[in-house]
Amino acid sequence: MEMPNEEEKLNEENIEKDNPKKSFQRKIRKLEEEKDKAVADMEHWKNEFYRAYADTKNLRNQLEKDHLAAMKYRAEGFIEELLPVLDSFYAVLKNEPSDPNLKNYLIGFQYIYKNLVSALENEGVVEISPKVGDKFSPDTMNAVETMESEGEENLVLDVHVKGYKLHDRLIRPANVTVSVKKKQDNNETKIDA
Repeated sequence: MEMPNEEEKLNEENIEKDNPKKSFQRKIRKLEEEKDKAVADMEHWKNEFYRAYADTKNLRNQLEKDHLAAMKYRAEGFIEELLPVLDSFYAVLKNEPSDPNLKNYLIGFQYIYKNLVSALENEGVVEISPKVGDKFSPDTMNAVETMESEGEENLVLDVHVKGYKLHDRLIRPANVTVSVKKKQDNNETKIDA
């Protein structure tokens, strides 16, 4: 838009003096344009404010969710490092010593093991200890070995290592031996009669 020079300004002032109604209408149109622009700006910034508010609220909710998950699973790394200790205790406690002095030590180990397991349970750790004859579950078990069997397929035949979960998260699956069907011998000779 071109800036009015002095002569044009004088002409506008003379017209306004001659016709105050047109001058007043021109001012009203100019004010209405400014009002419309201000309303549009206000709507734009109001939308920007609501968008920023919603983004901030979503971010806060996500951070709270992440914080709760971090608190819930904070001990996962520590528990993973503790599992070999639990496995060692379990292996020692499976064997019954014949010496009476060793039996006293075994009682002490059982006490320590129970306290350790209790502390882990209070933290949300659940032991996955399948029994021989249980159905194999790939969600909580790892088949490290298969063995042919006459009976049903996919049954636990032996537990090598117990598994553990922290709340609903699997830390380590139980390592088991699983049954499979015996293979039929196809080397039988046919005798024609």
